[in-house]
Amino acid sequence: MGRFYATTPIYYVTDAPHIGHAYTTVTTDALCRWRRLLGDEVFFLTGTDEHGLKVARAAADAGHSPREHADLMSARYRDAWDHLDISYDDFIRTTEPRHYAAVQEFLQKIYDNGDIELGVYEGPYCVSCEGYYAESDLVGPNDDLCPIHNKPVEELREENWFFKLSRYEQRLLDWYAANPEVVQPETKRNEAIGLIKTGLRDVSITRTSLDWGVPVPWAPGHVFYVWYDALINYVTAIDYRTSDAGRFEAWWPKAHHLLAKDILRFHTVYWPAMCMAAGIDPPHRLYVHGYLLVGGEKMSKTTLNMIAPADLTPEFGVDGFRYHLLRDTNFGSDGDFSHEGMVARYNADLANNLGNLVSRVATVVGKACGGIGPAPSPDSPLATVATDVLAAATDAWERVRPNEALEASWRLVRETNAYLEANEPWKAEAGPAVDRVMGDALEALRIVTILASPAMPTICREIWRRLGLAGAPEQQRLPEAASWGGYPGGLTVEKGDPLFPRKK
Repeated sequence: MGRFYATTPIYYVTDAPHIGHAYTTVTTDALCRWRRLLGDEVFFLTGTDEHGLKVARAAADAGHSPREHADLMSARYRDAWDHLDISYDDFIRTTEPRHYAAVQEFLQKIYDNGDIELGVYEGPYCVSCEGYYAESDLVGPNDDLCPIHNKPVEELREENWFFKLSRYEQRLLDWYAANPEVVQPETKRNEAIGLIKTGLRDVSITRTSLDWGVPVPWAPGHVFYVWYDALINYVTAIDYRTSDAGRFEAWWPKAHHLLAKDILRFHTVYWPAMCMAAGIDPPHRLYVHGYLLVGGEKMSKTTLNMIAPADLTPEFGVDGFRYHLLRDTNFGSDGDFSHEGMVARYNADLANNLGNLVSRVATVVGKACGGIGPAPSPDSPLATVATDVLAAATDAWERVRPNEALEASWRLVRETNAYLEANEPWKAEAGPAVDRVMGDALEALRIVTILASPAMPTICREIWRRLGLAGAPEQQRLPEAASWGGYPGGLTVEKGDPLFPRKK
């Protein structure tokens, strides 16, 4: 049994959870569910980022204290993830005492090592992304807009403490050369290396213009700037430098960060350098995905195109929503969300294929087999398909390509429907020939239900129950559980209501 430590970014509490946040979180959840099927010990971390100027301003605008605002918004993320059946093991908040202690110890270590020095920051600052920029980074007709948010930056001048990032330029390049798989996909790795090769400037990590943050232990009046507080959450949650040091040592080498491309710089340049400066290894893997676009644009308050998961789940169900997020976007590339596309995918894959297969199998077993499922044939033509599908899905999940994994799994759904069409058991006399066909179809469904459970855990539990099987699909262990011949026969098969009513 291996270990798998997976993290989402911690989400900033100025925005309500929308489907872009859900895409990262559902993908991480499905990946963790897959690793549990493999028998790995999994630790899944998500949470909220609650400090900084943007939060303080948002709280003031709402008539709240920063703490009140953070409490309210953090609860909204918890509610959203619980609604979407996210199987997280820990939900961290950067306002927790455990995180304050970890941040202060982590950055004190870097300070003691001589890599944090006092200086003056003067230049452009984007409040929306809590990011400092060089003049050359800015965009727009007047070169005064943040390249991420396309909004005007502010000019700041403060005495700050600086992390000496410039000292880590060659070490980072050497690390990337020695670990070519660390950032995926390759295009994002190349982007990270490109950022380093353009030259790294020292970065401000503290602020004196606000007090909503983690106090700097060696400099009263300073608080840590939000990113250098937030990134440390990944080690806080696994007991960095606490009495349980063994837990950190066990989990940190297995860290897998999932994140969107707008925070690539912080995770693939600043964070590995910070880890090096603190005397720990950088993260094991970073998986960077594109944006989930609406009408060709990134979701934002400015464009008023943010869609909450709860806007869609009443129509498509939680599992239908999860399936669409995972199936319709190639991880690493931008995806374009539309209601029409969601309806088309739902009808094609769920209503017409999987839902129809479950219904017709239960109907024929009820009529021709007395409601008792026959055992499959060991030499079924579907057995080879199932073997190929398991191999393809396993490879895709390993590469963090949920869309490819689900496409592979649905091959077995399509092939089973075609097998039924070719044999037409609904027209044949009850007997061994029909039993053979239906036993094969039941076994294919059993395997599909296991393979699809990371995407649709609730629906797959229901299919499993209707097949008469004990336990639940998430309790099975791969690859053995997906080997052909696991359906025992002799079980009562239940028809039930349609799982995926067609949408118009």
